[in-house]
Amino acid sequence: MISRRTLLRGTGVSLSLPWLETLAAAPKPSTPAKPPVRMAALYMPNGVNVPSWVPQGTGRDYTLSPTLEPLQDLKEDLTVLSNLWNANSKGGDGHYVKETAILTCLTIKKTQGADMANGISVDQVAAKSVAGQTPLPSLELGVTPVAIGVDAVVGYTRVYGSHIAWSDPTTPLAREINPKAVFERLFRAASGTGARTAKLDGMLLDRVLGDARRLRTQVSASDKIRLDEYLSVMRSLEERVQRAGAAKGNPWKPRVPMDPKAAPAEEPRDHAEHVKLMLDMIAVAFQTDTTRVATMMFGNAVSNVSFRFLEGVSAGHHDVSHHQNDANKLREYQLINKWHIAQLGYLLRKLRSMREGESTVLDNSMVLFCSALSDGNKHDPHKLPLVVGGHGGGRVNAGQHLTYADDSPLANLYVSMLDAFGVKLERFADSTGPLAGFLKEA
Repeated sequence: MISRRTLLRGTGVSLSLPWLETLAAAPKPSTPAKPPVRMAALYMPNGVNVPSWVPQGTGRDYTLSPTLEPLQDLKEDLTVLSNLWNANSKGGDGHYVKETAILTCLTIKKTQGADMANGISVDQVAAKSVAGQTPLPSLELGVTPVAIGVDAVVGYTRVYGSHIAWSDPTTPLAREINPKAVFERLFRAASGTGARTAKLDGMLLDRVLGDARRLRTQVSASDKIRLDEYLSVMRSLEERVQRAGAAKGNPWKPRVPMDPKAAPAEEPRDHAEHVKLMLDMIAVAFQTDTTRVATMMFGNAVSNVSFRFLEGVSAGHHDVSHHQNDANKLREYQLINKWHIAQLGYLLRKLRSMREGESTVLDNSMVLFCSALSDGNKHDPHKLPLVVGGHGGGRVNAGQHLTYADDSPLANLYVSMLDAFGVKLERFADSTGPLAGFLKEA
């Protein structure tokens, strides 16, 4: 008998069964090792108010736009990128085709069930390149539960809109949305108990999956679709559990010890606090070197999170993004965009405050802020809003607004970021080469 809610604490993922709703070695003291490079992607749904987003000027002589203004004190740590797009997302519906492919730069398969198809995302290319060097290969975070069922308007499974990290073309990686559970997972990994916990997690996951597969023979056709969606995401948890103890023989040690008393609240007071706590988890993970790769979704595709907590905003995110050129909606849209940018600033400042010898964690990181649309009212995938914070271990030529020819491949940015991370690729998706001006010479 399966309980209505099964909690897999070891992975930090709350498993709500959907059918019930209808290591790097420690450096020697005498030879300080170069700090590792980290990579994160922060995803904001629904696009931007374009006129309020684009900076004035190019190169180093530029002025941050009204939306980017919260990053003023970080200007020398930023690279603002204009005129990139994901050509492979130009067809299909307004949201899912574009948003789930923001880190893969491919075209997803249209499906209403579990036979999803996309591609490996850039974060996972990076994670696989350092597999075994850290206790956790990557960290996938969010603040809203996975959406299930089919969006009848466009005919795509909503599961697509809940994932930007894909370990392979058919496996979206399960996100963690409970900040306390994330902290506990990081703490276990940093304290060396990950392998033992992984064994217990594996036993529990096997039981949950076994129960789910048995139940599949007893439900309706529509419930089978939901169950198949659920099982497709659970595959990524199986992979995560299997890899949790992979560094068993690796003499990895945390670069900074974690304080067990610093665990966050299990139930954040509101959306704003929830977001900050999850960003704190990225900062802790990077500072300790528990992982070097992370993704964070501020919301699912078509997210209509209420932003009434912001002064001057009276509606949900998706509703406002369909502004129809209404001046008041455009104003509210810009305020929501600016709030998200302020959260980017919050994370970048935390990373900047964390010293690593003569550098900081921000100096050794690349934090991509992205949306898969420019103007949400048009569902426009051209001229994507993109900012990279950090210096990538000294490789990123930060402090610039870089503009490119219209419809330059977004994948060129990913080739360049992977290069800075230590992965040399001739091609990623539809890339044509590294992004001119983004990197310093090696």
